[in-house]
Amino acid sequence: MEVLNKNKKAVASRFILLGLILLVLGMTFGLIGSFQYIIPGFAKHILSFEQVRPLHVSSVVFWIISGAIGAMFTYLQEYNNKAIFSTLLLKIQFYLFLSTFTLICISYLMSVFGGREYWEFPPILGIPMLISWVLLIINFFKSLRTLQHQPVYIWMWLTGVIFFLITFLESYLWLSPFFRNYIIKDITIQWKSYGSMVGSWNMLIYGSSLFCLEKISGNKKYGHSKIAFLLYFTGLFNLMFNWGHHIYTLPTHHYVKHISYFVSMTELFIIGRIIYLWKSSLTEAQKYFHILSYRFIVAADIWVFLTLLLAILMSIPGINVYTHGTHITVAHTMGATIGINTFLLLAFGFDILYKGKHHQQYARLPFWILNGSLFIFWISLIIAGILKARWQMDTHQIPFSSMMIQLRPFFILFTISGTALLISISYFVYLIMRNYLSNKK
Repeated sequence: MEVLNKNKKAVASRFILLGLILLVLGMTFGLIGSFQYIIPGFAKHILSFEQVRPLHVSSVVFWIISGAIGAMFTYLQEYNNKAIFSTLLLKIQFYLFLSTFTLICISYLMSVFGGREYWEFPPILGIPMLISWVLLIINFFKSLRTLQHQPVYIWMWLTGVIFFLITFLESYLWLSPFFRNYIIKDITIQWKSYGSMVGSWNMLIYGSSLFCLEKISGNKKYGHSKIAFLLYFTGLFNLMFNWGHHIYTLPTHHYVKHISYFVSMTELFIIGRIIYLWKSSLTEAQKYFHILSYRFIVAADIWVFLTLLLAILMSIPGINVYTHGTHITVAHTMGATIGINTFLLLAFGFDILYKGKHHQQYARLPFWILNGSLFIFWISLIIAGILKARWQMDTHQIPFSSMMIQLRPFFILFTISGTALLISISYFVYLIMRNYLSNKK
């Protein structure tokens, strides 16, 4: 392998830069969709809701995947202190990734869909994505010197790249009539694959967060500690089995639901550990709070607690019957996607791309606006979900349109808070990209 230098690391940075653009793009589509919720027919002649929704979902999913790839390969090179096996393979993967997303957007704008929940684009576009990920796996394994005595984040990355490939292939089993012709089997596999896929990219992100924390603190012991590996195996256990709580409402085998319920409850251990680490790290947080990357990690830690608390409540069968298909599920998704994944990826963006003075006197207010607006956004969705859940179970239901009118104040609230979210996140994206481009000159 080649000795690590700035130019070699810059190839991996392209994924983070692309991801930041996709983040702003995805949130913009999300904001347009929220306006369409409260203003019927808003911008319908330009972008209908059936186009806006997949554009929003795909942009955000590709932001998470692209940012995670960039952080993983950058930190892998820093850990090895050598360049990756092949920058050429990484460049090919990047352009495959970029061209695939471009074609996906074009297909949505032309109202050409594939019919799936997350991968809503035509199935043929899954082929370049598959090739891109195979190149990633080759590059990753060739860049590793050995698997012996590796820290926990290496195992997290390894697990994430392998399981993403497995779950991605699994999500296309519906193309076979053996699965597609049986609705229960089809939906079960679809939800299972998506649930595990989220766990796969979480492995990439959480592994990078551990490396980033070690890098900031200078403490290299945690990556090899027993508790770190215990948390890793708990996460792996959840990745493989936690998807079951998505299918409580399907008439599948009871043992699947019971196992998934037990797995969901193991996350209580993670919550307990987070509380413990939070209390014991307060002085450390104060010490490093001027570093923007650390600031976002601290904020993500709080959102891990809130999101897992909501996830555990949703995993209880008696509660899940009410919450399934309501805005509570959306709140859980937004808390995880923005509060955890996006905050951690922004932390990596500041750590990797932002050079020079880390303390930004003009970043304090946007940081608190970002977190405050996200909390309001989250709470408004939960309240809307509770009201919809009560309507779903009411034996004397009012018309659906009347129920949606009752929810309108909360839709307005999450649209206002969503606007603040977009502005504040765009500001931090601007900070990173301006600093990176100015240092490139």
